[in-house]
Amino acid sequence: MRAEPQPAAYRADPAILELADWLGSPVSAADFPRTLLRFRNRRWDRAIGLSELPDSRWTEHFGRFAPLPDNLPVPLALKYHGHQFRVYNPEIGDGRGFLFAQLRDGDGRLLDCGTKGSGTTPYSRGGDGRLTLKGAVREILATEMLEAQGVNTSKTLSVIETGEELWRGDEPSPTRSAVMVRLSHGHIRIGTFQRLAVLEETDHMAALIDYCLKYYPGPLPPDDAPGRGEPAVQLLHQVVERLADLAASWMVAGFVHGVLNTDNMNISGESFDYGPWRWLPRWDAAFTAAYFDAGGLYAFGRQPEALHWNCGQLAIALRTVADASPLIAALERFGPLYMAAIARRWIWRLGVTSQGAERDSALVAACEAAMREEGAAPEAFWLRHRGGRNASGPLADALSGYQPAGPEDEYWTRAEPESLLIDEVEGIWSAIDRNDDWQPLQEKITAIRRLGTALGEPPAPAGILQRN
Repeated sequence: MRAEPQPAAYRADPAILELADWLGSPVSAADFPRTLLRFRNRRWDRAIGLSELPDSRWTEHFGRFAPLPDNLPVPLALKYHGHQFRVYNPEIGDGRGFLFAQLRDGDGRLLDCGTKGSGTTPYSRGGDGRLTLKGAVREILATEMLEAQGVNTSKTLSVIETGEELWRGDEPSPTRSAVMVRLSHGHIRIGTFQRLAVLEETDHMAALIDYCLKYYPGPLPPDDAPGRGEPAVQLLHQVVERLADLAASWMVAGFVHGVLNTDNMNISGESFDYGPWRWLPRWDAAFTAAYFDAGGLYAFGRQPEALHWNCGQLAIALRTVADASPLIAALERFGPLYMAAIARRWIWRLGVTSQGAERDSALVAACEAAMREEGAAPEAFWLRHRGGRNASGPLADALSGYQPAGPEDEYWTRAEPESLLIDEVEGIWSAIDRNDDWQPLQEKITAIRRLGTALGEPPAPAGILQRN
C-alpha cells in the first residue's frame, strides 16, 4: 500500500534568498477580478503544515498571494534560458509564474510553491501571464495520474478561478481563467545553468551548484567515477540518474509529456509543466502529444533520447567550472541507468518478482511485442497481465518462472483499468465548462488515487532526493 504524505507543522525555509539577487526578479501577482477556490490538494496541504488553514485564508495566500509567515517577502520570477525544440532561446524565464514560498515537508525535504497563471513578469515576452481554467484542470489530472503511477512529479496544490476571459488560438475562446500553485522539490532547471554559462557568471554557477547539492541532495557518484569529489561532477551524476529514471517512468506509464525543452527539465528529476500531454491509446513509439511537434522530436519513443540530450546540455553548461572528461563519464551512465530503471519499473507494474537483469530485460521486450500485437493501451495490458496472468505464446515463455510479488489488491480483479485518455479528459472539462459540474473531476481524482493505492510504493531510483 502506498504511504500517504507525512503530516507536518508549517515550517518556512526560504532558502532561495541566498541566490535571489541574481537568480530572479521580484514581481507582484495580478489583481484578479475574483478568487474562487476550485481545487485544494488535501493529501499535500497537510504535508506542508497548511491543512488547518481556512479556505478564505487559503485563497488570500494562493489567489491574492499574501506572503506566508516568515517566507518569501515578495514572489520571485526565476531567470533562465533554454533549448526549445533544440533551438537556443535566451529570451525566456518565468513568464506567467513565480516562486511564491519554500517550506519543509513531513520528511524534512525542501519544497517549492510555484505558480502558473499569476500574471506578467519581465519575462512574459508579450504574453498575458494568464492560465486557462482548462489548462489548470488538465494539470490536476496529469499530476494525479502520474503520482498514482509512481512517476516523480510535481503536485497540483491549488487551483483558483480568477474571473477573466482569455483568448487562445488553440481552443474555443473566450475561455475561463485560473491561477494554479504547484508543489515540487525545486524549480532549478537545466536552463538556469545554461543562462549562467552563456553570461559567463562562473561565481554564480558555483553557488548554484552548491545550493542544489545542499538542498536537493543525492548519493555520491560511483567510487570509480573520475572527478567524483568535484561539486559539478557530483551534480551531473545525480541529474543523470534522476532523469534516466524519469524517462523510464514515463515509458512504463505510457505517458507523452510533449515539450521536453531544457527549460522544462528540473534538476530534481521531477516531471512538471504539463501542456499538450497525452497517455497512449495504444503502444506506439511514434505517438506525439503536441500538434506543433510535426517532426516528432518529442514522440513517445524518443523521450529517453530527449532527456539524455538535455543532460548533455547541462554538461556543456557545467564545463565553465569543470573539466570535460568527468562530465562525459557521467553522461555515459545514462543508457545503462535507463535500462536498469525500465526493468525495475516494468517488473513493479507487472506485479512480479525480479528474475535478474537479463531475464527481466527479455520480459520487457516480450511485453512490448505483445502490446504492439494486441494494440493495447499500457494500462489495459498491466491490468490483464498483473501478476503474470493471461499470458500466451512468447509472453508466456518470457514469464515462465516469474511469481506474483505479493498479495494482490482487489483493484486487479476489475474488468477495465483506470486510464486517462483524451476523450475522458475532454468530457471532464466539458462538464465544468458547460454546467459548472465539478463532480466528474472529483470522482476521477478519487478513482486515480485508488489506482495509486493498488500499485503501492514505486521502486526507488539510486539518485532519489535524500533528506537534507
